[in-house]
Amino acid sequence: MSRRDVVITGVGLVTPLGADRERSWARLREPRSAVARITRFDPSPFRSHVAAAIDDFDPVALLDAKVARRTDRCSQLALAATQEALADAALPLAEEAPERVGVMMGTALGGIGFAEQENAKYVEGGLRAVDPLLALTVFGGAVSCNIAIAHAITGVNATNAMSCASGTLAIGEAYRAIADGRADVMLAGGSEAPLYPLCFGSFAMIRAMSTRNDDPATASRPFDTGRDGFVMAEGAAVLVLEEADRAMRRGATIYGRVAGFGLTNDAHHMTRPRPDGREVVRAMTTAIADAGIAPRDVAWVNAHGSST
Repeated sequence: MSRRDVVITGVGLVTPLGADRERSWARLREPRSAVARITRFDPSPFRSHVAAAIDDFDPVALLDAKVARRTDRCSQLALAATQEALADAALPLAEEAPERVGVMMGTALGGIGFAEQENAKYVEGGLRAVDPLLALTVFGGAVSCNIAIAHAITGVNATNAMSCASGTLAIGEAYRAIADGRADVMLAGGSEAPLYPLCFGSFAMIRAMSTRNDDPATASRPFDTGRDGFVMAEGAAVLVLEEADRAMRRGATIYGRVAGFGLTNDAHHMTRPRPDGREVVRAMTTAIADAGIAPRDVAWVNAHGSST
């Protein structure tokens, strides 16, 4: 079987700039910064006091109330982004063969924030005070599982936890599933909800986050010589990927084509990349070769700017 072309037909976003794609994009173009002093908890014990939080997200209003009650914020953000992506793609999943639709998601920390919250309840009031759904909520796979349950999807399903690369890896694996003929439609993206004291403090302890507390709007400056760390944020993004021929047959709006994917590993250090950049180069050259293009054809690079 020859490899099938894969296109993007739907986009869903829930970001600190806005709880949907249109608001996020409009405010990004202004441009507007969503970085501000943290108000969800007291950040004074930490060196960093700033983050990018989503203030206009109401899970009960956007999702089924029962779903909102049994899911943590990481899954809620992913579910909302998925809902928007499917609406944008004008794709009625009820008309699709459920085994030919899949979900690939990425999240570095999953339900860690919910676990932290419930641990505080446990310390204060014992096991009876803890949410009985804790065990089913905090594991990383809950993100893709909740999406699949919400939309009766029975095909390929996985959540990876490859840190900052998890969302990109999810898109790459979703692309492969369609290209190889294992699926016709894939929902792919990433979700993160890390704005809780212990999680925030753990990154502050290793001095990974910016301390420009008096100037939050310019704290994130990944390629500046004066960078001093990243700014923690929350959000979710989901794409609808489809086999190209079927997307064109149904008259779908096509945003772009996923042409190639490359995946490597430094095997060097948990946070520091190899000084020679060898494996990063190999990942890029693998993706370029997979796409059947030349380096000169690449017009835009979305780099991993950690600011550290």
